[in-house]
Amino acid sequence: MQVLVCTKPHHLELANADRPECSPGQALLRIRRIGICGTDIHAYGGNQPYFAYPRVLGHELAGEVVEVADNQAQHLLGKQVYVIPYLHCGECRACLQHKTNCCQNMQVIGVHQDGGMAEYLSVPTTHLVVSETLSIDQLALVECMAIGAHAVRRSALQADELAIIVGAGPIGMGVLQVAKSQGARTLMVDTNASRLAFCRDVLGADAVANTQDADVAELISQLNGGALADVVFDATGSPRAMQAGFDLAGHGGRYVLVSVVKADITFNDPDFHKKELTLMGSRNATREDFDNVVALMESGDINAEAMITHRAPLADVPTQMSQWCDPANQVIKAMISIDAEEVRP
Repeated sequence: MQVLVCTKPHHLELANADRPECSPGQALLRIRRIGICGTDIHAYGGNQPYFAYPRVLGHELAGEVVEVADNQAQHLLGKQVYVIPYLHCGECRACLQHKTNCCQNMQVIGVHQDGGMAEYLSVPTTHLVVSETLSIDQLALVECMAIGAHAVRRSALQADELAIIVGAGPIGMGVLQVAKSQGARTLMVDTNASRLAFCRDVLGADAVANTQDADVAELISQLNGGALADVVFDATGSPRAMQAGFDLAGHGGRYVLVSVVKADITFNDPDFHKKELTLMGSRNATREDFDNVVALMESGDINAEAMITHRAPLADVPTQMSQWCDPANQVIKAMISIDAEEVRP
């Protein structure tokens, strides 16, 4: 089979490998879709924390189950599934408290172990979810949207609260759509005018602000009766933006860092205490968040497919990846498609 290996920063190499064996408790998945996310881009660029080379990237995955090892998993054969890529241990304190998304011994497919930029991948059956209703493209985007769903759930966002989403990438767009589904008022903040227009015109953001020409804090005050934001979500991947986000949260507000960066984040302690801010990180997602996203996709409250702007087969990715990483090319979500006739044993 063909597999795409990130051998070092800025270098992807197409190689041949044996098809994985299907071990007990596992299913063999014929990969059909691989979404390119910020983790892949950061790993490709050499900026991903907790990462080592060489590595097969890819954790936004959808495909068809072609083999199972156990009789009790026979019902999966031939089904279209999405992958929950967070392989938690089930034994640490976080797992025992049902916080499997931040397992102490977490192994993420495509980050800590080889991922799905390949024609086949063996995955634990416990981390495959069948859908009879979603398209194969939608299935590949469930994980991306679940990141946003988890962040919103962490924030305890309420109807009519003002949510500020900083960063109009796919993760921020997921936060936006889940926040809207809960009845919150939304303001999307970015420096990219076309992405802001997309968030307003296609995804239904109540308001947008470009930090290059707007006083964001003043706009928030106008939208929220003289107060700053009830909840701020950062999905920028920028340390500078993450630090600036403290100034957008109001008294008694919450600040959720969805981004992860290889940097220290600092804030002004007197201001933090004066506002009695709640600061929280949001990592990965749990099965509850995945199920929520599927329901929102089925109801039409999440329009993930509209985010797909670029597409290529696996063999073209070594030359396409640098283009997808270039902001000038206006990529929102790139998708790798592997059709049945392309797959090799």
